[in-house]
Amino acid sequence: MKQVILTLLVASTIQRLPAQVAPADRVNPFIGTNGMGHTFPGACVPRGIVQLSPDTGIVPHNINGVYQPRAYDYCAGYQHGDSTIVGFSHTHFSGTGHSDLGDILVMPFTGERHTLPGDYRSRFSHDTEKASPGYYEVVLDDYHVKARLTATERAGVHAYTYPAGENRQLLVDLVHGIYNYDGKVLWASLRVENDTLVTGFRLTNGWARFNQTYFAISFSRPVTRYGYEELEKPAYTGFWRKFNTRENFPDIAGRKIVAFFEFGPGPGEEPIEVKVALSAVSTAGAVANLRAETDGKSFDTIAREAREKWTKELNVIEANGNDDQLAMLYTSLYHVCINPSIYMDVDGTYRGLDNNIHRAGDFTNYTIFSLWDTFRALHPLLNLVAPSRNRDMVESMLAHYRQSVHGALPVWSHMANENWCMIGYHAVSVLADAIAKGLRVDRDEALEAMISSSSIPYLENTVEYLDLGYVPFEKNSNAASITLERAYDDWTIYRVARDAGHDFAPRYRQRALSYRNLIDPATGFARPKYADGSWKEDFNILETHGQGFIEGNSLNYTFHVPHDVAGLIDLMGGDKRFIAKLDSVFNTPLPDAFFEETEDVTREGILGGYVHGNEPSHHLVYLYAWTSEPWKTQFWTREIMNRMYQNHIDGLCGNDDCGQMSAWYIFTALGFYPVCPGSDQYVLGAPYLPYIKVRLENGKCIEIKAPNVSDKNRYVKSTRLNGKPYNKRYITHDDLANGALIEFEMASRPAKYRAGDEKPYSLSTEI
Repeated sequence: MKQVILTLLVASTIQRLPAQVAPADRVNPFIGTNGMGHTFPGACVPRGIVQLSPDTGIVPHNINGVYQPRAYDYCAGYQHGDSTIVGFSHTHFSGTGHSDLGDILVMPFTGERHTLPGDYRSRFSHDTEKASPGYYEVVLDDYHVKARLTATERAGVHAYTYPAGENRQLLVDLVHGIYNYDGKVLWASLRVENDTLVTGFRLTNGWARFNQTYFAISFSRPVTRYGYEELEKPAYTGFWRKFNTRENFPDIAGRKIVAFFEFGPGPGEEPIEVKVALSAVSTAGAVANLRAETDGKSFDTIAREAREKWTKELNVIEANGNDDQLAMLYTSLYHVCINPSIYMDVDGTYRGLDNNIHRAGDFTNYTIFSLWDTFRALHPLLNLVAPSRNRDMVESMLAHYRQSVHGALPVWSHMANENWCMIGYHAVSVLADAIAKGLRVDRDEALEAMISSSSIPYLENTVEYLDLGYVPFEKNSNAASITLERAYDDWTIYRVARDAGHDFAPRYRQRALSYRNLIDPATGFARPKYADGSWKEDFNILETHGQGFIEGNSLNYTFHVPHDVAGLIDLMGGDKRFIAKLDSVFNTPLPDAFFEETEDVTREGILGGYVHGNEPSHHLVYLYAWTSEPWKTQFWTREIMNRMYQNHIDGLCGNDDCGQMSAWYIFTALGFYPVCPGSDQYVLGAPYLPYIKVRLENGKCIEIKAPNVSDKNRYVKSTRLNGKPYNKRYITHDDLANGALIEFEMASRPAKYRAGDEKPYSLSTEI
């Protein structure tokens, strides 16, 4: 089949693909790049640490300590609405609401040399942009240079075609960064080893407190002249002043270094290939990575290999649907496969949280754990389709715990740094879910790490939480959110401890019921309390500011009790009252005034009062399965799929957050969702497509058949599992992992479920 490269034509128009194309050709890397999407369109391979992409903005995170709101638009470095490219950097986050990285920016140019940030940027047209998994291409109009990018796990590979007769030049900017600020780069160094090899490193202080990035750069043509500009003159240079270090001096160092390399004129048709390998360990490690992954390989060879890797990943799913549906499905799978990312050299060495060098034994070490987001669906999805990979991620988390002076599993970590972003200690959920799904994990060490993470006295008012059964509002502005999320986290510890027969399990069971302390009996909604037991006054369940919740409101956060939905139903007064409150989430309009000061919540991600654009609400639509009206899940999931995920530039309704938004889409397309990771159950909804086949790592397959499903026929009339009638409202991991055929008979009107249908797990009803 002839390869079809997805080409962006204009801001609002995307090339439509033929009906029969490979999954890789269905992917649209531009989806979600504007507004809240924060994805990057550049080149990477599945879970590679190198994510080579154009950066279009240089808005600093702060100026003299004052936050610059426009920096938020550039969390991934790229904004489709921009008309210029600053350069191509090698590390990016995928869809996060905070940022860092943008390491080792490279920019080809011709003519006069500029080294100040932004002065060397070039205009470009979307007409020349092409992107597909593992590949990116654009023409830099100001220099008439055609840029092509591809990648391996640890190396970015560039091919630059310059105009004939022009002096071919290249900048390596070691000052540039995403969420940059004056002083972020602590030190940078370049060594010109010979006329085709440069090594170096840079040390930064940002979201990662101390990020060490080593690199090795090889050129396909010899350098004829090189040098650098130091954008901030040091107060003291020692006896280096005896040298002219500015030009053709092989030892370059400073805090604000922009280096240039010249290759002389060329014929025009022959590109200069630039290979940039990264390491967190050393320049020697970067050189070894460069040689192992790129030696003897041309740009075209590496690009072909990158595409083959993506083809293998994306072929996990086979599906029928229209072009837009399949574009969203495979783009979601693409997003799921970007982070977490490999964080070790080809010899297995990696930099640990303790800043020492370690060697991974029988696992691949990973980084970029956005766990407040990804514990919900991304890691459960990996447990289903790629358990060996998720097992490596669990081992990486346990290594983090061993190296942590706090005795903590990761909270939100990247590049051998804990950045402590968001709340809770949700790595315990990932460990518990892996154990529940039968992954090979040392349960004793896992439980030790889980208990340790839940017992840090200085982490988010642990002392008060244990003493009162909730976090008091006067001690923490996010008190209600923390209490609700910790109650769930503690439930996961309880389950692992209970199954292992430990006598402390009941203590964590009691902690798991802490959510009860914040359900206001007068309203049935969660409400923060003060230490004296009184409720917060002047409380509004719709407001997201100053009400005790982080990135959410009480209307949505009240339902963050995935481990005890039946208990929450009882607290709210029973089935009918619970349904009424759940209905109100979808039917209550949420005025802009209630979220306008919250960066991570925007109108695009809101349906009624339901906030799909942020993670705390993601399980909420499935809670009808515990009620007498489960068909409402089937109605609302299709509404969310249709409204919140669309095949265009602003197609995502919120931050993808390292694949969580996309993992939700994949599960919901299948017709089930892991409401409570740490249990072995997936709650049934309704399939989105007429046919999906998932190829599992063990060679088995899950087939979902719903031949007449549509926007009209969105209700499940009956279900069959492996040819037999199925009346449970959930399906177990074992049912799926051993291969399954699930057949849904769809209808245009809701089906009346029998009262005897078995409901999903709840702590309050466990036997």
